[in-house]
Amino acid sequence: MVTASICTIGDEILIGQIVDTNSSKISIALNSIGVKVNEMTSTSDNENEIVRTLERCLEKTDIVIVTGGLGPTKDDITKKTLGKLSGAKEFVKNQEQYEIIERLLTARGVEMSDLNIAQSYVPDSCKVILNECGTAPCMLFEFGAEKYGHNALLFSLPGVPFEAEAALPKVLKIIQEHYKMENIFHKTICTFGIPESTLAKTIEEWEDNLPDNLHLAYLPNPTLGVRLRLSIYGVDKEQGERELEEESRKLEAIIGDAIYGVGEDSLQAAIGRMLKSKGATISTAESCTGGSIASLLTSVPGASQYFYGGIISYDNSVKINTLGVKRETIEMFGAVSEECVKEMASGVKKLMGTDYSIATSGVAGPDGGTPVNPVGTVWIAISGPDFLLTKRLQFHASRKLNIERFTSNALNFMRVKLQNDLNCNR
Repeated sequence: MVTASICTIGDEILIGQIVDTNSSKISIALNSIGVKVNEMTSTSDNENEIVRTLERCLEKTDIVIVTGGLGPTKDDITKKTLGKLSGAKEFVKNQEQYEIIERLLTARGVEMSDLNIAQSYVPDSCKVILNECGTAPCMLFEFGAEKYGHNALLFSLPGVPFEAEAALPKVLKIIQEHYKMENIFHKTICTFGIPESTLAKTIEEWEDNLPDNLHLAYLPNPTLGVRLRLSIYGVDKEQGERELEEESRKLEAIIGDAIYGVGEDSLQAAIGRMLKSKGATISTAESCTGGSIASLLTSVPGASQYFYGGIISYDNSVKINTLGVKRETIEMFGAVSEECVKEMASGVKKLMGTDYSIATSGVAGPDGGTPVNPVGTVWIAISGPDFLLTKRLQFHASRKLNIERFTSNALNFMRVKLQNDLNCNR
């Protein structure tokens, strides 16, 4: 199987000043044509470090894709370093890239400088892949088996994300011209509500009996749940899809309701599909989650078909005056209580005229906790045509993460109820 390494260059990545999004986009693109990415790495703007990193990658994989360090300033040394690595004798002007640079700068009203002109010069050891979106040319370096033990391709792309992404179709075409590709198939199964360690134990026997060419990866996320990625290599499309489907059905029989979707699915999208299938509507009453449930529900295209609105009842006066929560309820039980969220859910459902509602009240922290309701406590209520259910949960995390977990667990509470109701009515 053809393998690849991805390397980002730049101190700004290593110090956390910018987030590397190029690697994930490049990896997705490579996987789509059957290239297996074995390594992602970042290195500083230091010639020796760059050479050391790239030589190791070239020895280990067939393809290396580098992003970054191609700008007009003196700290951008990638092109110079790649020239040395590839044994270039001189730098030569690429007229086509020069004309692109001139056109782009003229359109921006920027005068052409010596630094911009220098960007059109490339090592004589490379083939230029024109960058239509920016001033730094993309470059391809080819290495024979005598240097690294196998034929290898090294691509150098700009660090600017939209420029790197725009170059990918050309890069993929070149790779496919050089190598015979094997198929890679992935299927990601989205689960929520079972902790990763518990999930691993639950599906242990199934995992142990997977075919040898099928691999499982756990992708935990506090707000998305645990995603299970099944990957199969080196088979034809029909066989790959058949085996993935067979194993998915076996998994569904084991963990059932914990599965809410596949691929890039989300809890809010799953809820939206079920509400649309029922022709039903939903509203929200949020205290500790501050509108994040409503925000996620409305992030789904077409949410206007089923989401009517929400109330952020952060202060008790809003709970009482807008949602109709009884003053005595809060005085007797407190705002963070089962009794309060029940009345919040019922109140917003009546106020908005919806079929379903979700309500939350809790203590996100870092202050405000009590012996009864420590920081990280949340009460969730979901209401429907014939039910009013509640759940109390407690987490031990930062304020931000507590709010995210409150939100995702509230959505999942509603998702499971809707899913069970739909299954019962089939």
